[in-house]
Amino acid sequence: MKSLFMSAVGVILFTGTSLGQVEGINGGPVNVPTEGIIDGVYIQEHIPTKRMIPYTNVREADAIWSRRVWEYIDLREKINHPMYYPLDEIKPYGWVRNASRWSLWTIIRQHVMNGDLRVFSPFNPAGYGFGVWDGDQLKYALDPEPGMNFYTDSNFRAIMSDYLGYLGAQSDIPHVDEYGENIIITSADGTQSFEYDAPDTMWYNSSDIVQYRMKEDWFLDKQRSILDVRIIAIAPVRYKTTPDANGNRTISGLQEMFWLYFPHCRFVLNNYFVYNENNDAQWMSFDDLFWKRRFNAVIYKESNVHDREIDSYRSGLDALYESDQIKNEIRNIEHDVWSF
Repeated sequence: MKSLFMSAVGVILFTGTSLGQVEGINGGPVNVPTEGIIDGVYIQEHIPTKRMIPYTNVREADAIWSRRVWEYIDLREKINHPMYYPLDEIKPYGWVRNASRWSLWTIIRQHVMNGDLRVFSPFNPAGYGFGVWDGDQLKYALDPEPGMNFYTDSNFRAIMSDYLGYLGAQSDIPHVDEYGENIIITSADGTQSFEYDAPDTMWYNSSDIVQYRMKEDWFLDKQRSILDVRIIAIAPVRYKTTPDANGNRTISGLQEMFWLYFPHCRFVLNNYFVYNENNDAQWMSFDDLFWKRRFNAVIYKESNVHDREIDSYRSGLDALYESDQIKNEIRNIEHDVWSF
């Protein structure tokens, strides 16, 4: 009996360590930091190894009513903190991440760079951001070469660097030669200037992400007799900053960084822990969090004939009241259909 028990433990330990150590089944942390060492009473193997629950197939004939809405998740709200924390930090020597669990941005960034998540630009990349802002249309995919990723495809890395970070300030210390003299370079038109280090890329950390925006469809399925919702796409949002004459950056609004097709994200989010403040033995996955809608979101747009957002005709508290009114209308649709 003892040998059988030890064999079972050995299989579990091998599974846990082969799935991950610090870089687990999906690149995230598990509580087996070293072979033979369990950081806890038991191996937390359910979330890192569980299979994703597929969506129920819905026929067009069964969807008797639907409404498309766009919502934002404000990460400053306490209920949304499991998406925001723990924070990561990018140092000159590497990417510093929590050893037990990751924030939603840390997961997204990891798998975008690994090539597991397909990124869609909110604008036509050929227009360098000055063209039509298509936002959540999922029209402009940013793909590496087949079988390559951020680390191995230099062209993809150059493109994604503009979405994952920005160029820092230019160095003001010129290069010097072996004699201590400033190195001067001469351009084709004869203009001379000092030689400086190229600006460093300043990467966005999880603390820079202030919102997540979602495009989703609410619908009535007569086959199952329920009101259901499907998230179609999700986008991290940061503050839009502009540099001034002194090199300091000032906030000028919010900007969608890029969009992700959410059904593809589920395969990644399904195996990452979400913190449960009431019970450390019952951590769910990020896919569970979205499935159970354990977050607070505010509607900022619904499908309408004008194709306009709420803040174009409401502001402040009135915009929040309008958002709540849209939610109540959706709930009332379900109530009215199934009440006799």
